[in-house]
Amino acid sequence: MTTPLNERRIANAIRVLAMDAVQQANSGHPGAPMGMADIADVVWREFLTHNPGNPQWINRDRFVLSNGHGSMLQYALLHLTGYDLSIEDLKQFRQLHSKTPGHPELGYAPGIETTTGPLGQGIANAVGFALAEKTLAAQFNKDDLNVVNHFTYCFLGDGCLMEGVSHEACSLAGTLGLGKLIAYYDDNGISIDGEVEGWFSDDTEQRFNAYGWQVLRVDGHDAQAIRQATLKAQTETTKPTLIICKTIIGLGSPNKQGKEDCHGAPLGGEEIKLTREALGWAEEAFVIPEDIYAAWNAKEKGTQAEATWNELFTQYQAKYPLEAAELLRRTSGDLPDDFAEKAAQFISDTNAKAETIATRKASQNTLQAFGPLLPELLGGSADLAGSNLTLWKGCQGIQDNPAGNYVHYGVREFGMTAIANGVALHGGFIPYVATFLMFMEYARNAVRMSALMKQRVIHVYTHDSIGLGEDGPTHQPIEQIASLRGTPNLNTWRPADTVETAVAWKSALERKEGPSALILSRQNLPFQNRNAEQIANIEKGAYILAEEKGELKAIIIATGSEVDLAMQAYTELDGVRVVSMPSAEVFMQQDAAYRETVLPVNIRARVAVEAAHVDYWWKFVGLDGKVIGMTSYGESAPAKDLFKHFGISKDAVINAVKSLA
Repeated sequence: MTTPLNERRIANAIRVLAMDAVQQANSGHPGAPMGMADIADVVWREFLTHNPGNPQWINRDRFVLSNGHGSMLQYALLHLTGYDLSIEDLKQFRQLHSKTPGHPELGYAPGIETTTGPLGQGIANAVGFALAEKTLAAQFNKDDLNVVNHFTYCFLGDGCLMEGVSHEACSLAGTLGLGKLIAYYDDNGISIDGEVEGWFSDDTEQRFNAYGWQVLRVDGHDAQAIRQATLKAQTETTKPTLIICKTIIGLGSPNKQGKEDCHGAPLGGEEIKLTREALGWAEEAFVIPEDIYAAWNAKEKGTQAEATWNELFTQYQAKYPLEAAELLRRTSGDLPDDFAEKAAQFISDTNAKAETIATRKASQNTLQAFGPLLPELLGGSADLAGSNLTLWKGCQGIQDNPAGNYVHYGVREFGMTAIANGVALHGGFIPYVATFLMFMEYARNAVRMSALMKQRVIHVYTHDSIGLGEDGPTHQPIEQIASLRGTPNLNTWRPADTVETAVAWKSALERKEGPSALILSRQNLPFQNRNAEQIANIEKGAYILAEEKGELKAIIIATGSEVDLAMQAYTELDGVRVVSMPSAEVFMQQDAAYRETVLPVNIRARVAVEAAHVDYWWKFVGLDGKVIGMTSYGESAPAKDLFKHFGISKDAVINAVKSLA
């Protein structure tokens, strides 16, 4: 180890803050922050371009702590470099309503770019950041003015590399040549269960070489080696770089460094005393000397960096005013001023056409209409573009054109979704990603993260039921829709025809505070006639599609392909109302008065019909009602045979209503 003592002392500020905060909370992971402190010292003080006074500056470098259990590393860095994160905030580590939760959480502390914790997703988000930077730069930069020009730095650990999502995302990053992605692997050989060589013997260097990355090896406690490796990474413009940093977990702790003892538990009062002595750190807990603060503070440097960029952007605005205004609009997340009007016109035109087509095709038609209006759309599919119908005529693959608007993700559902989260977090794009609904299961945790982080990601899922037919039970989703509907802050739409599909897309695009899932059919679905009021009410999640004839006695609730079954039954029943409910979550967000107009509480005779798991619907029909749907997995057969076999039919709906009303 050749790091000078004064530089090691600067890095030691991270070590003492980490062990003190974890000890005070009696919970946390001190080992990773202590082991990675020397890497963080070099990256944050010498390379990271950021402004603590304006954490949302457009052209800042992005930093991702993928091994998010080491969150005190990031909190210490934010505090030391001058962000609005006080020493008192550090003392509240892992406490209720603090700005310093147990893993980095977007929106809690300034400077946190993404929520990490589920291992592997941070590096996948970082790939998304780098992908967004490269594509946005290609779309906006000019030969004489590069206004989008920043790096993505990511710290990650053994756990991230063991998780399968890292394989998916890093493989694609190499293929796309994301040269401004620089990852630092904390190669400390320790996880919760002990020394990882017993369960993690991959040749990481060869693995990343095979992905098409530049791979460098350094002593993770040698500042000069880290510095030189980072400089080399910055000059490699055609490949992402992995810097494998050999470190000692918990460095500085005389009795626990290099052991799993310091991975996920406080060091203990006596060990902290010994560690302070070993580090030559005389100050009390949570006390940082002023000269150390001065060495870390990045406010002046960050302010100057942003001011320099502002001068560059002023030149850009003068020379390219339209592009400058568009960049600011897109990075603000606002849609074009005329989008709502033009989208409404498309919905009206769609209603006039009255087409009977699959909702996946209706989705493609909607993309064809909305795509030219929204250059911020960045689409993609997990090797199913021809089935998901996510390509529209204006699509250009970024593999062929870096300024394009479509990503061929390959068979990487989890990686795709986590990357899309990173794209959304970066800003400047609205990502949409697609696969079969069944294979949402591969991506499930990343879908959850987009909802948790309130990101505008549009998840397109086609082949939505047993209606896909012959592929059989492995491909026929049963419980997936209920799983999505049960995800907080996710709006799930299952449209019944072309008009509902267009409204679902409009709603998803206009929703800035969270993701949406669009559940689409493989098979053709009949068009449903509506008046203007009914069309307007689609965006409320549920509405009366067919008014009761005579006194209201029963209500049929349906979604997607089963709305037509409900309408067929309606023609043979009196006193029955049909409610189409394309989005139950959106409906439940409406006021009580509207919900009462659609589903009056005094009408207990209710039947729900959906070719999915029945359990979800009891909340709407009550124990007195009936649900027609699936209670088992599917079978392999033509769709019409399957619906008959599983009893999802017009006659079943009629009989259910008659048994109640």
